[in-house]
Amino acid sequence: MILVLTNADTEILALRTVAEGLPPGFPAVRAANPARLTEAPSLEGVDAVLVRLLGGRRAWEGPFDELVRRCLAGPIPLLAFGGEAAPDQELAAATTVPDDIAARGFEYLVQGGLANIEHLLRFVADTVLGHGYGFEPPVAVPSCGVLGDPDIDPARPTIGVVFYRAHLLSGNTGFVTDLCAAIEARGANALPVYCYSLRPDGDDGTVPAIELLAAHDVAAVVTTVLAAGSARDDGDGWDASALAAMDVPVLQAVAATSSSDAWADSSGGLSPLDVAMAVAVPELDGRVVGPAFSFKETVDDGDDLGAPVTAYRTVADRVDRIAGLATRLASLRRTPVSQRRVGLVLSAYPTKRSRLGNAVGLDTPASVIELLRALAAAGYRVDRVPPDGDALMAELADAVPYASDEPEPVARGDGAGSWSEDEYERHFAQLPAQARADLTEAWGPAPGGVFTDGGHLVFAGLDLGGVLVAVQPPRGFGESAVAVYHSPDLAPTHHYVAFYRWLDAEWGADAIVHVGKHGTLEWLPGKSVGLSAACWPDAALGDLPVVYPFVMNDPGEGTQAKRRAHAVIVDHLVPPLTRADTYDDLARLEALLDTHAQAAALDPGKLPAIRRQVWDLLVQAEIHRDLGMSEPPGGDDGFEDPAFDDAILHVDGYLCELKDAQIRGGLHTLGRPPDGEAELDLVLALTRLDQGAVPSLRTTVAGELGVDLASGRRADVDSVEAECRRRLSALQARRWEPSSAEGDATLRWVGQRLVPALHRTTDEISSVLAALDGRHVPSGPSGAPSRGMAHALPTGRNFYSLDPRAVPSPLAWQVGSLLAERLLEAHVAEEGRYPQSVGLVVWGTAAMRTSGDDIAEALALMGVRPVWAEETGRVTGLEVVPLDELGRPRIDVTVRVSGFFRDAFPHVLGLLDEAVRTVAALDEPASENFVAAHGAGDPRVFGPKPGAYGSGILALLESRDWRSDEDLAAVYLAWGGYSYGRGGAGVDAPDAMRRRFAGIEVAAKNQDNREHDIFDSDDYLQDHGGMVATIRALTGRQPKAWFGDTADPTRPRVRPLSEEAARVVRTRVVNPKWIDAMRRHGYKGAFEMAATVDYLFGYDATAGVAADWMYERVTEAYVGDVEVRKFFEQSNPWALRSIAERLLEANERGLWNASRQALDTLRAGLLEAEGWEEGR
Repeated sequence: MILVLTNADTEILALRTVAEGLPPGFPAVRAANPARLTEAPSLEGVDAVLVRLLGGRRAWEGPFDELVRRCLAGPIPLLAFGGEAAPDQELAAATTVPDDIAARGFEYLVQGGLANIEHLLRFVADTVLGHGYGFEPPVAVPSCGVLGDPDIDPARPTIGVVFYRAHLLSGNTGFVTDLCAAIEARGANALPVYCYSLRPDGDDGTVPAIELLAAHDVAAVVTTVLAAGSARDDGDGWDASALAAMDVPVLQAVAATSSSDAWADSSGGLSPLDVAMAVAVPELDGRVVGPAFSFKETVDDGDDLGAPVTAYRTVADRVDRIAGLATRLASLRRTPVSQRRVGLVLSAYPTKRSRLGNAVGLDTPASVIELLRALAAAGYRVDRVPPDGDALMAELADAVPYASDEPEPVARGDGAGSWSEDEYERHFAQLPAQARADLTEAWGPAPGGVFTDGGHLVFAGLDLGGVLVAVQPPRGFGESAVAVYHSPDLAPTHHYVAFYRWLDAEWGADAIVHVGKHGTLEWLPGKSVGLSAACWPDAALGDLPVVYPFVMNDPGEGTQAKRRAHAVIVDHLVPPLTRADTYDDLARLEALLDTHAQAAALDPGKLPAIRRQVWDLLVQAEIHRDLGMSEPPGGDDGFEDPAFDDAILHVDGYLCELKDAQIRGGLHTLGRPPDGEAELDLVLALTRLDQGAVPSLRTTVAGELGVDLASGRRADVDSVEAECRRRLSALQARRWEPSSAEGDATLRWVGQRLVPALHRTTDEISSVLAALDGRHVPSGPSGAPSRGMAHALPTGRNFYSLDPRAVPSPLAWQVGSLLAERLLEAHVAEEGRYPQSVGLVVWGTAAMRTSGDDIAEALALMGVRPVWAEETGRVTGLEVVPLDELGRPRIDVTVRVSGFFRDAFPHVLGLLDEAVRTVAALDEPASENFVAAHGAGDPRVFGPKPGAYGSGILALLESRDWRSDEDLAAVYLAWGGYSYGRGGAGVDAPDAMRRRFAGIEVAAKNQDNREHDIFDSDDYLQDHGGMVATIRALTGRQPKAWFGDTADPTRPRVRPLSEEAARVVRTRVVNPKWIDAMRRHGYKGAFEMAATVDYLFGYDATAGVAADWMYERVTEAYVGDVEVRKFFEQSNPWALRSIAERLLEANERGLWNASRQALDTLRAGLLEAEGWEEGR
């Protein structure tokens, strides 16, 4: 018997065909796929073994080594080959036949095809086993070519369909012909091209398949082949230049390794292996991610061959979706610009007139104006461009028929367009039966009762001719008060689905541009990746092309848009960064501290009076609370005591930290590079830390000045900052000429690499235009540039993330281990003991930015560490850290993961579960192993319901339909009470979550960069705040809430959440520097201020982070300031009303004991805002 072991199912398919035609008496041929074997197979009756391992020995390492031992013991001849065109030396070393026989056998496999497979078997039978059946030498088969003889009509666009040569050689081409037929039915030519690889072939860097496609002038490419690029030699990203040179959209059509039944039943859609290999890796090339359309089905049970035989079979509606998207992408370049129609869609969640155009870090209105001007200049029909962002938003606000901040939100017919209910019902009837049923159950029969007017569904926006500026409809939770408590997977409204279908079918959009992070489309219920027709993003969007400008430091949520809404990402620069500096009381305190230092040196007799002034100012500014000082050191009479000066050192260090904090110095406008002071501030921010091999400018200067930055002394830090600024300012004055920075590696890098990359911010607009032209948007890395990721610049690229199997990375392990140490040190310092149980919030985006700091922290707390494969850097397992090395107890950890983390890192969920089980099984004292003490019965990893996302807290707060912690906890548990791990993925486990959360003593959340803060986003208050509120509701006690700061990964810090809240309020929220920056951004600046108040309120409602003084200061700065009120009146009067109402709500709910003056100010501001609105 000849045993063939191959993890290429195409070869098993070929073997079935070949085995049927072998001569009588030929040795039996049996086959198996090592991917389906957990141990080496029996060799009873086996005369020779052929092994083909795609991925080499490591693809089947343990069983393969055992197989080799058995073959040697037999002895049984063994021929072992890899999956590449070049021999695998490790497998060749295991081969036991002569080298010339092995080389010839390998040649048969490399050439492939039925004839070569047959004669390989004959060759082995004759040369190895001594038979005489006869064999032919290997026959060369082209590595690349065209399948069949397609009819190419030059009047139609041609779409290349690229697939692996192995499918051709095994006869497994039905999925290719199905796709080609669907493309042709859509009015395009299909050019099916087979190839061995899309990577360069030989030293000349050419790729035969790409040259073949270019020769046929394809307008788009659909491919099932894996990545075409490779890592750059300099380590700064991915090189897919050969593919990019075609300058056409490349659509990744997923040929899944699962069956269609398994896919249909899965909430995740694709297997972790398919996500990694068929989605994440191709994303590196800058491909558009399409759905799975082809699946491995068993076509023969394998009784004769010994292994089931699989082949690809397609699902008709998924084939049609791929074909539709491909033809629409291809038709963009063939449609004259003047005839193209483009929808610019602004997100709005919550849908308030004060908060239209939600986009993190982006001045959305100004960016839309830039886009409109660019589109008009490119030849698009743009009938008019509003003069500025404020004018645009004033028109849009008047056109929004469904704003929740109207007294009675109703539809009205003065929006951008409307659709008759009859026409919508015809489109509704085309949805899959399950989608129709879900929609009807949630919202009643089509067209529903939400936002209809006189028999029409009404949509918000401005029709400017060939360009529509539209507002994304409400998601639906605000329209269903009950759903937020019970239905995290609530279907979108009829109105929501109708908007996208109307935009496509009625208004006639050729493509849409979703402006900024992020909308709600990509977060609608459905499979995680590899969507079906019944998944809501697919059902709503159809095959309409999507271009998505997205902030560069959020790879996770951008990846979600790529994978669930086939979006072409165009990343944009982070908002300007600046130093917080001091102001008002902080500036006065700084002056007093300087006076104190001078007096200590020159006139000590004045010190008692100065100390009293310092204390009085600390109390006035409420800073004494930040520092935990309830009274002066030494009591009321302690001002004579020199010991007071020790406290002053502490005050000085805290003031230094506040002054030196990085905050946003404004908002980014798409395509507009920073200039002047904003450019200088950003370059300063990006040189604070090392950038790869480029040293930190701060560290360099501190070394030259003999200053220890770690001391935190304000004078030292200020001197270093001033010198860094002086040097960069001088370089800027010389137009950043690198040669003028001779002798300073960092300054040379600034001039040669950093500033030129910033100046290419203009690529953001040109890349949007390129995508709308049906051209390729080049790929690039993502990340937070202020955290050592400046190599992710320039922007304007279709960013990618990381290999999910490399999480946590060795560097992340270092950072996460330090985080665990700092957290425990902080807790022990306060409580005098270790916490037994820690709750940790983990997000997918942060995991992508940091390669897994949070996961590393969780593992470190439990006292286990990852094991990595040396060759790939991927995590292969865990090892226990011995107690004597750990030096402390093992901490029990409960993790609440985001929906995106669940989707992107399913293997990490298993890793966490494995860690819990491993530690719980250790034979250690309960006092040293809290995991074992609590038992492994309950899961430790919880997250959203499969197919759903979020925590539900924001929707509840916006509805105002809550009264107590119990209400907040009910929603948090309903949305997040699903366990993940070996016990199952997404098991409904609210009781287990209650038990676990009731035992949590510490609730922790980390932040890895300072390009945003905890009051910039609703995610912190929802996930971390929701955790705190749930623990409080279950136990009646407030858990310790800690905030981890790894903005500088070499110096992780952990502080109380309340301290972080005070820090953010002082450095940004009420800082005139930030407020003035927001005023420069008009409507969106006012939006940001209103959003900040909402997030402050929300985090306080959930986690109790805000002291009364914070509300008082916000009231004074936002509502009491006459100039700021004038700004609201001119740019966004709805924002002032939103702010006043929210602050009054805080007082009404008992979150804030407001002063009479503050209440009077708020009520007057509210009346004034309402008057402005009535006058519009």
